[in-house]
Amino acid sequence: MATKNSAVFLLGLLSCVAMSSAARILEETISKEEHQPEVPSLPKVELPPFPEVHLPPKPELPKVELPPLPEVHLPSKPELPKVELPLKPELPKVELPTFPEVHLPPKPKLPKMELSTFPEVHLPPKPEMPTVPGFHLPEPEAKP
Repeated sequence: MATKNSAVFLLGLLSCVAMSSAARILEETISKEEHQPEVPSLPKVELPPFPEVHLPPKPELPKVELPPLPEVHLPSKPELPKVELPLKPELPKVELPTFPEVHLPPKPKLPKMELSTFPEVHLPPKPEMPTVPGFHLPEPEAKP
């Protein structure tokens, strides 16, 4: 089981590597194509007109008459008996008790809090980063 899992993992890793190399190749070809000079436009070529096509007239199809539908006699609907429902009993009205008004004391006013000020901090100036010389890879030679 472990060998099967590792084989699946290796296949996934291999497909990722293949996709990334294919994407890199595509990016390189696109960047090379952007620097190529413009191709002059070709003159427009006029094509000869299409020949006229004459089709034979459509044949007339005979009219098709459908046979009449047979008459169907359905039995009459049975009458349903009348059902009388009992009257709904009236529920007694319930009066809700009234509650006395509640007076809350006013909110106490809190004193405003003043934030303490932080002392100013003077940092030394940042040192300049040393420059790194450019490194360019040689262009690969074209394969014959």
